[in-house]
Amino acid sequence: MDLTAALLRAAAARPHVLVASMPGGTPVRLALERELRLRDLPVALTPADADILLVAGPACPELEAAVERLWQDMPAPRRRAHAEDPREVGRAVANARAGLARRESAESAGAHERAGGEAPRGRHSGGGGHGGGGDDMDSPAGLPMAGQGPDRDGLTLDRLHVSLGPFLPDWPHGLTVRLTLQGDVVQRAEVAAPPAGGGPAAASFWTQPWARATAGERVQAGEAARRRAAAHLDSLGRFLAVAGWPAAATSARRLRDDLLGGASRESVSPRAARLARRVGGSRTLYWLTRGLGPLSAREAAAAGVAGPAARADGDVPARYRLWLTTVREDVDRLEERDPLDPARHEPPRGPLPTPRTPSEALSPPRTPPAELPAPRTPSAALPAPAAPSVALAAVLPRLLEGAELAAARLIVASLDPDPDETAALTVGTAHE
Repeated sequence: MDLTAALLRAAAARPHVLVASMPGGTPVRLALERELRLRDLPVALTPADADILLVAGPACPELEAAVERLWQDMPAPRRRAHAEDPREVGRAVANARAGLARRESAESAGAHERAGGEAPRGRHSGGGGHGGGGDDMDSPAGLPMAGQGPDRDGLTLDRLHVSLGPFLPDWPHGLTVRLTLQGDVVQRAEVAAPPAGGGPAAASFWTQPWARATAGERVQAGEAARRRAAAHLDSLGRFLAVAGWPAAATSARRLRDDLLGGASRESVSPRAARLARRVGGSRTLYWLTRGLGPLSAREAAAAGVAGPAARADGDVPARYRLWLTTVREDVDRLEERDPLDPARHEPPRGPLPTPRTPSEALSPPRTPPAELPAPRTPSAALPAPAAPSVALAAVLPRLLEGAELAAARLIVASLDPDPDETAALTVGTAHE
């Protein structure tokens, strides 16, 4: 019996797929998540557990090195595919599975690795997490080695530098947060400058109805309610997965996909109500997350944060419960035919920025958060207005400092900034 061929067939039958979503690639990511669920293909949590690397969305030169590290950390046999459009997802998955089953493909991949001087790795021997990889002994993965410093109790402990992102399971794609840890406590957090999107400047997928209405197109209020409910369910799916509740995360994502697929109010309303009762009434989830990442309405306003994060006026449970409430309200509005009023019904993460006039551009901005990255490229044109997710990302360092590492991931998931918003603005500035 040919053992190698048998192993290849077994791997191709149900391969683990590692998803690397690019800024601006939300529609492709959504199509890919649905495709994997329909085919019953597991999502890999680390490169060491992956058989297929699937890049979703437009190419992003600034993230090529991070994608290459994922690829190098994957054990053979392995395949790589890229889908830039939702219509390409099915073919990309099928081709990757077919290539994984071919023995000659695996042998050539192994030969390529040996030619590059890499020793073969087993599935669980790993080469680092998402975005890891050694650059040199003094600065592995571009991060300084551990040092020492006093902790909050006055003790001298090692300080470890850790980078979360840009590719982590259930993490805002493209977002990178650099942490300084003592033990498992975050001493310092810094949000890296967002990568420029690889595609043309456009509104985020989740804010498209509002952008079209602002441009003068007649958009029905029910269409915007459908998109906002799906956006909150997408955020809830990530949050519940990070919280360790995969069954509820899958329920949220199925409901999200059905809404985006045009399901009627009668078919989704009972399911939205069940999800709200199940998640919103969970004492375990509440006790797990209470007190984490408190953000009052006053603090949110001072930091320029709007939308649900500001209205929640509280901690992580306040934010996810507000998502659940908004989903139920939006599902009840799916049949509304009135024109969308952006001032009355805001986008998922807050109102869209209003273009600045020349007179406004001469006035200094109001107390910009210190964590906001400097502009990537000088421009003689008016400064691009801030998107809601820019403020959400800027407030992260203050909320993360002092939290434990596991709690930090829950805090990020409860705010869930949309990198597509910042990518669209970055591309627009670079092209001016």
